[in-house]
Amino acid sequence: MTGPDRSAPVPDRPADGPDRSAPGPDRSAPGPVDDGLFAPGAVPGEAAGSARARAEEELAIEQALALVGGSTLGPSRPPRGQRPGGGGDGDDPSGTPDGGEAWSSTPRTGDGRNADRTSASPTSASPMSSAPNARTDAGAHTPGNRPGPHSGDRVQSGSTSAGSTSPRASRTANKPAPSLSWSRARAVAARAGRGGPLAAVRLPLDRALGHVLAEPLGALTDLPSFDTSAMDGWAVAGPGPWAFVAGAGILAGHAPATALPDGAAVRIATGARVPPDATAVIRSEHAYADEAKGLLHAERSVATGQDIRPRGQECRSGEQLVPAGTVVTPAVLGLAAAAGYDALPAVPRPRVDILVLGDELLAAGLPHDGLIRDALGPMLGPWLRALGAEVAGPRRLGDDAGALRDALAASDADLIVTTGGTASGPVDHVHPVLAELGAELLVDGVAVRPGHPMLLARLPSGPSGAHTAGRPEGQRDATAEQRKESPDGPYLVGLPGNPLAAVSGLVTLVEPLIAGLAGRPAQDAYRALVHAEVHGHPHDTRLVPVVHRAGRAGGRDHVAPLRYNGPAMLRGIAAADGLAVVEPGGVRSGTEVEILDLPWAPATPWTEGCFT
Repeated sequence: MTGPDRSAPVPDRPADGPDRSAPGPDRSAPGPVDDGLFAPGAVPGEAAGSARARAEEELAIEQALALVGGSTLGPSRPPRGQRPGGGGDGDDPSGTPDGGEAWSSTPRTGDGRNADRTSASPTSASPMSSAPNARTDAGAHTPGNRPGPHSGDRVQSGSTSAGSTSPRASRTANKPAPSLSWSRARAVAARAGRGGPLAAVRLPLDRALGHVLAEPLGALTDLPSFDTSAMDGWAVAGPGPWAFVAGAGILAGHAPATALPDGAAVRIATGARVPPDATAVIRSEHAYADEAKGLLHAERSVATGQDIRPRGQECRSGEQLVPAGTVVTPAVLGLAAAAGYDALPAVPRPRVDILVLGDELLAAGLPHDGLIRDALGPMLGPWLRALGAEVAGPRRLGDDAGALRDALAASDADLIVTTGGTASGPVDHVHPVLAELGAELLVDGVAVRPGHPMLLARLPSGPSGAHTAGRPEGQRDATAEQRKESPDGPYLVGLPGNPLAAVSGLVTLVEPLIAGLAGRPAQDAYRALVHAEVHGHPHDTRLVPVVHRAGRAGGRDHVAPLRYNGPAMLRGIAAADGLAVVEPGGVRSGTEVEILDLPWAPATPWTEGCFT
């Protein structure tokens, strides 16, 4: 079976946005009849084309009406929360029930958890600009413009002067905040994870599995440490026949008593130390022992050194066995033990706290009365552990800004992952709380569907906001300003509340960030053929669940897109072993797409049935 061509280079994407000159799907190409097995929109046809044309026409009308009415809605990039697709976490432009909602002019909260939550007015100041510790003096360092190690990655708006509206408020009131392209956002997360020196701890072998080596693993001894027998048989010296003593022999773990004289033989077990001056080992099945005469005869020719593992055959003392950055697998543990190690220098696993937001979530039982089950709490912990993190149990905070602020301020984790609350609805508290704590925004929105309201921030170290709650306002502001100057606290990734949109945030921001924090190598990008047309978003990258298929009749292996890929759905990703990175405009059947492997699934076909 021929696997996907992982050696094919992945072309660079534009740093600041998608390439809108890329050709769209070829709707003139013949394709299979839609029998209900393929993902909606993956089968070429006039119905899909006309639906898309109607949607684009509706969008053009909506933008024209907005311009006539004096709205700030631009002709190319509508504001976040009102972009094509209704502003949800990841709207499928095909407008099918399986792919998300049809495009709509009705604004929704970007988080997409509750459709009845109203978005903040486009003319109102942003929560980030209304924080009590926001500085307005000329040249002040704000979360949007303070120079630092990530200054080239943050959303830039320049300094503010006294009496002026803050950069974030200005963006909210006048034009949409610029979302980073998917590839750039991923690069920012990876660079943030690699931003500091890696710590190192020594872990006993029985606790080192899954960690990353902080130092190269060098051999502490020769391997093997002495000449050993590779087979059960006879150790002989010189030419034969050889005299032997009945009943005598050398077992593994026992050193030979004396050197072996010329013309002598002695029984020897696999792994036993070969006696000095022995010239070869003859396998038991290749020798005849004449017990009556006490002579051993070889039934085949004997070569000097045969079936002897010489000292240092595998490695010499001090030789590097595996490099730093290697993930400790069971085989690495075995090699380390053989080389003389009792403990290994390892990078500590990044500690991750999970905060689940939303009053509408149930921890158990069936959905009822507008309440739904929390799907992300049970999913995130195992997913993050598969990425190499040490994860605490999820904490459910509801829609409580105070509880969120206290949890962030008190956390001693390396990374905090929140779910929901990343948009601008009335109970979306993540942005205001980050502003109050003096956080530094590295990524604030990504041009990807599903999941565009995701964010990455760095919390300050030092006194926490929770510790200043009882102090006078001026003292609280001064403390917050001091904390702003040292943004070296934990990272925070804000995931959208819709489940598949949250998965998008995991692979876009969390996976490269954790890889850097843990010292793990980044996932290798590779490309594979896609055997269906996959519709793209007009402006944003799409992440589509796929499953690998074996080629038939000598054909190449390929991937097939899966149904149930709407932002609130998990049925498709549950059957997937990868995500296809679909550029704006979509891809034609028979072309190659970039593939991201899921952390638990090798790139092998395993799923059949109604998902494709």
